[in-house]
Amino acid sequence: MQAFLKGPSSISTKPPAAKERGAAGSSGEGKRLKPIPWVEKYRPKYVDEVAFQDEVVAVLKKSLEGADLPNLLFYGPPGTGKTSTILAAARELYGPELFRQRVLELNASDERGIQVIREKVKAFAQLTASGSRSDGKVCPPFKIVILDEADSMTSAAQAALRRTMEKESKTTRFCLICNYISRIIEPLTSRCSKFRFKPLSDKIQQQRLLDVSEKEQVKISGEAVSYLVKMSEGDLRKAITFLQSATRLTGGKEVTEKIVTEIAGVVPKEIIDGLLSACQSSSFEKLEMAAKNLINEGYAVAQLLNQLHDIVVESEDFTDKQKSAIVEKLARGHL
Repeated sequence: MQAFLKGPSSISTKPPAAKERGAAGSSGEGKRLKPIPWVEKYRPKYVDEVAFQDEVVAVLKKSLEGADLPNLLFYGPPGTGKTSTILAAARELYGPELFRQRVLELNASDERGIQVIREKVKAFAQLTASGSRSDGKVCPPFKIVILDEADSMTSAAQAALRRTMEKESKTTRFCLICNYISRIIEPLTSRCSKFRFKPLSDKIQQQRLLDVSEKEQVKISGEAVSYLVKMSEGDLRKAITFLQSATRLTGGKEVTEKIVTEIAGVVPKEIIDGLLSACQSSSFEKLEMAAKNLINEGYAVAQLLNQLHDIVVESEDFTDKQKSAIVEKLARGHL
């Protein structure tokens, strides 16, 4: 701001009038505003804003009222609000002033081997929690370490973390976040309060997508919203990301189901039908041509197999025995 108001050295350094200063300030702030992903822009700021995780929210609110928190383990599918929930809880506990000092977050981009646990996490946990909130609210006497995607940590790192959790229990609380709880060693899970995050319901996702669309002034058809929900499979983060990408692609025009299909990398229905017809024709030449066309179009194999699986399972043209044989072959192809 000061650099903006200074201007060239030849201009007088006399302070501008209040009106001019206000105009310059707003202009400077406008220039500094950078577009941010909608996922971050609409991330819940308070625990109450977390959608469809009533049990977790209720327990956390009780903990926040007493300014106390156990070690936590959040697990469940991606995009269901695990990281957003603990970040919102930490902001309510510490306020904006102490949040950066009291919270250490390590995510997938960080190295989480045994060395990091022994050095970075241990050093942060041993720091004394000091300072008070400016608004006069009670500030808990502990810090929070958030380990996102903890199921990708090595077993040695998890064992080292167990010892750190024991030693620093008076000054530090840990929140482990993972997709698969089976990949966390038992000594860690037994030291944490476990919360499962459910995939978001279609109704909740539709409501959030419509809210974001309204705030961003995006024109979107009802079919496109329903298709976004279907493609995201309970992952709200994926749905919002697809919505933002589709909006950029249309350039202010209405977002349709066709645009969403292109953005999501979904194999069009007519191509899937053509592949199934080639399979049922018993002609190797037709099947080879269909496979080559798929390869040339560049569709993801995993996406193709997922769609084929759904079509086969829901189809009434196959017997149960045929379905099981086809799905078994698809599973081997997926591996």
